[in-house]
Amino acid sequence: MAADLPDYYFRIRDNGAVVFMLDTENRQRRLDMEEIAVVNVKNGSIKPHGDRALSPAETALITSWIAERREVLASRDIDDILRTVDHLNLTTQWAQTRASEEQLDLVANHLLLAMHDLRTVLVRKRSENLRRQMEAGAEQTKEA
Repeated sequence: MAADLPDYYFRIRDNGAVVFMLDTENRQRRLDMEEIAVVNVKNGSIKPHGDRALSPAETALITSWIAERREVLASRDIDDILRTVDHLNLTTQWAQTRASEEQLDLVANHLLLAMHDLRTVLVRKRSENLRRQMEAGAEQTKEA
């Protein structure tokens, strides 16, 4: 089993991870985990644990992990949004076919406010993106 283990382990936590170096080559033949750093995925900071100095290889490994983790989190964000779209469709079907008046009374205002808020943000963001694209196109036309 020891041969199958990586040299480092990342314990996921909010906004990052705690990085451990694994050691299986000890007298007791047990797995030791030495904390070497704390990582923040959002801002990319790497803080060595205690007085430890990270080697360039460890820093490169952690930096690579941060990039991979950001990709995973970004893909999960998109997946969550697409699941939300599915839930909205299922909620629509429920409201139309199975919901009682009492059930609709319980959820209608919450759903309407959330959907209004979402629509407002989406329209504003789309408008801003279109404006930026038009301005960029106008700049390119001037340069040509």
